[in-house]
Formats: sequence, structure tokens, C-alpha cells
Amino acid sequence: MNKCSHTATGATARRRLRLAGLVALPVLVFSTACGGDGDGDGGGAKDAGVASVPDESGAQGQGKGEDESKEKGEADGKGAGKGAFYDAQLEYVQCMRSKAGLKDYPDPLLSGYLDWPKIDELVDPDGGGEEYKGGKDGVCAPELRAAMNLEPERDAQKDYESMLAHATCMRENGMTKFANPTMSGGNVMPGGEPNPTDPSMDRRSPAYKAAREACKDKLLEGLDGMQ
Repeated sequence: MNKCSHTATGATARRRLRLAGLVALPVLVFSTACGGDGDGDGGGAKDAGVASVPDESGAQGQGKGEDESKEKGEADGKGAGKGAFYDAQLEYVQCMRSKAGLKDYPDPLLSGYLDWPKIDELVDPDGGGEEYKGGKDGVCAPELRAAMNLEPERDAQKDYESMLAHATCMRENGMTKFANPTMSGGNVMPGGEPNPTDPSMDRRSPAYKAAREACKDKLLEGLDGMQ
């Protein structure tokens, strides 16, 4: 998941950069909390591979705003509902537009999840993935942390089954080297392209795009772009 090839290009490179950039932060990879009984169509970042943001010692420009955002997220907790999750994600998006300087950063989806395909279009492939982790120097890390604290629980088994069905579908639609996800100790690691430089797996090709379109409904909400 966090292996990033220097020779990867285009959409494949952006995906690898996103995952690598997020894994560089404290990671929570598709895990389900002990005793949790997620509904399988909620969550995303905190319990579905979009990792946690840096703590106070890992970002600059933090002050009262960060403390208030963090306290809000922790006070509301994961049970606050999708409305609160959406509102928190919108605050993060607004921060990314203003403080992080990404004026075209897209609104979250109505479900509260970030719109990864549109975010991918804004990413500098030669950068460090700041677009995925709160902007340069973590300027929007407090808002991202608050949103993650409000994400609904996920069901790791359902996430795994969804990604497995998606990988199977991709192979059936011509992407014969598309790898299965793996699951160990309650954590799900996405599948996908085992070799991002393989021309047969070029995400920009008509064949790949056709397979993605045919299989997109196999992925549960919140898993888009994870494999």
C-alpha cells in the first residue's frame, strides 16, 4: 500500500502518492474498533485507510483554532452521525481553500466523504502529498483531525469483501493482473496494481477506464480510490 515507485506516472502515481503520504502519518488501516459493529457504508478515513493526521508536534501554525477543532471532534465522537461528519469535512475543505491555498479543493460528497478523484486532479505529482494530509506544514491538520474523529464506524470484513469483489470484477473485465486485497489481524490492505509501471495496467488507457466504470459499483461508499 505504501510502496511508491519513482517511475509511476499519471493517475497511478497520484494514487500511490496519496496512499504513501497518508501512511507516513499515524495510520489506522481499515480496522474496526473492538466491539464495534459498523454498518459497512460509513466511515472512510479513520477506519478505512485514510490515516490520521499529525499531532500537535508535527505541524506548524497551530494555536487556539487547533485546540478548539480537536476538542470539538473528540467531544462529538464517532456516534455524532453523518451530518456532523459532513459539516466537519466541509470545514476542512474550506480551510484547504483558504489557508492551504487550494481554491479549487472540492466540496465533500453528500455522504461526508472527500471527493478523491477531484482532489487527485489538484495534486502536484512531484510534491509530498500535502493535498492529502492537511496542506503544507499541516496547516489544516486540526480540521482534518476533527473530521476524522466524527467518521462513522466501518465493518472491516464488509470492506474486505467489497474490495475483493471489485478486484475480481477488474480481472474479469480485462485487468488480469489486478491484485486482491489482503486482510490480517482485522486490518484490510487494498489490492490493485502490483506493478504501477506495467503498461497493461495504465489507468489512463481506455481499457482500464472501461473496467473501472464496469466495476465501480462493487466498492462500498468511502472505498473509492483505495485500490
